[in-house]
Amino acid sequence: MRSWGRIVSVLRKELTQLRRDRLTFAMLIGVPIMQLVLFGYAINGDPKHLPAAVVALDNGPLVRSIVQAAKTSGYFAIVETPSDAEAERLIARGEVQFALVFPADFSTRLVRGEQPAVAVYADATDPAATGQALAALQQLPQAALVHDLVGPLASLRPGAAPFELRIHRRYNPEGLTAYNVVPGLMGVILTMTLVMMTSMAMTRERERGTLENLLATPVRPIEMMVGKILPYVLIGYVQVLIVFGAAQALFAVPMAGSFVLLSAMVLLFIVATLAVGFTFSTIARSQMQSMQMTMFYFLPNMLLSGFMFPFKGMPGWAQAIGEVLPLTHFLRVVRAIMLKGATASDLLHEAGAIAAFAVAAGIVAMLRYRQTID
Repeated sequence: MRSWGRIVSVLRKELTQLRRDRLTFAMLIGVPIMQLVLFGYAINGDPKHLPAAVVALDNGPLVRSIVQAAKTSGYFAIVETPSDAEAERLIARGEVQFALVFPADFSTRLVRGEQPAVAVYADATDPAATGQALAALQQLPQAALVHDLVGPLASLRPGAAPFELRIHRRYNPEGLTAYNVVPGLMGVILTMTLVMMTSMAMTRERERGTLENLLATPVRPIEMMVGKILPYVLIGYVQVLIVFGAAQALFAVPMAGSFVLLSAMVLLFIVATLAVGFTFSTIARSQMQSMQMTMFYFLPNMLLSGFMFPFKGMPGWAQAIGEVLPLTHFLRVVRAIMLKGATASDLLHEAGAIAAFAVAAGIVAMLRYRQTID
């Protein structure tokens, strides 16, 4: 009985300590709830309603029936575009996932039984996002015109399909997963390691009592912040070079764009990531709490950025959260540069989103640091 009494006393002590450590208690409750919501509602391995451009140089009723059949499949959200060149531009910028191009004489050749071709351009940088949709698209030649080819046109249906699809997988024609995953690892590794190292650095100073010594010096808050993050900028570049070297040497990932542009975007992303870590360091009271906050931040970045699961396959609310995360935009940037050869003008939106996040996180970090000093 005495043994059980001592155990209960220790149990009460641990529960009291846990109740006082509100941040840890919130993590214990918040992380399972976040995982439940994200895996239950946000993650979708079979993305639907993917944006697809349609260039209908022949806008006859047969073409409209085919487009409607593609839309009815649930995999495509149709966007009308005026020209083939415009559709190519939208694919290159990632604004659409597919483009269907109907030639001007499509209906005429189909009625003659010449089996005309529909060109299908697919952004294959993420094979998981296009695989199911392309499989559904393969059913169109046999099923799309079943209600149109009647009467005198019924003779066109037996045997061969009335038209064919010519699929062109852009940027990753072989559908290699490494082309999508390996470049994305740059952002994932930077997010995981730099946030944790930066947040723990300041927290370690507080735990060891050396923060008071730093506060006694004439170093200003902005100078303290810059001095703390600069070493991790160099560490971040070392990590990127390692991943980039492995991408080239081991996985033969192409580098279609400018390495200088990639380096500049890496720097912008590193600054945004370090600002988050610095903010966490002003909130956490121990290194354990820093690690907990890092994991709490890393989980939605990993799941909602488009690294593990197709971004456009997620529901609207999950995409809205993902658009706030800098990793989402950095993944688009690094894949666009390496696989598509994107230029600086093509990346203005993504760069602006990362920069805005960096500024916001930096402001919060400075305000929190001033509170710490006070």
